[in-house]
Amino acid sequence: MTGESFCMTTTGVCKELFIKYLEDFSKHKPEELKIIVIDNAGFHSTKDIILPENIVLMPIPPYCPELNPAEKVWQWMKDKIAMKLFDTLEILESKMDDLINNLEGDLIKSITGYDFYTRAFSSVFKV
Repeated sequence: MTGESFCMTTTGVCKELFIKYLEDFSKHKPEELKIIVIDNAGFHSTKDIILPENIVLMPIPPYCPELNPAEKVWQWMKDKIAMKLFDTLEILESKMDDLINNLEGDLIKSITGYDFYTRAFSSVFKV
């Protein structure tokens, strides 16, 4: 609940990239338990994979993007780049990288800090 983030930039999404993300995230501060809220995207299917021991996936109900904190971060980013023209894809990518790199803990918490999640985590983990 610090607002710290971990990001992996890719050119697409697929199950293999999701597995790679989980592996890399697991190795970042491996002593921490990581709870990841996931939606029902096909590439989030974990039926036949072994999760790292320090990662717990928390699926949200179908058709509830408002419960996914990542959607709030995407909306914040879209608000910063929507309705603007970029001369090249590289300039747009650079702008997005800048936005991601400048996301600080307090900003992330203000975007994604759903009260019902933080209360639930605090009660379970006695934080």
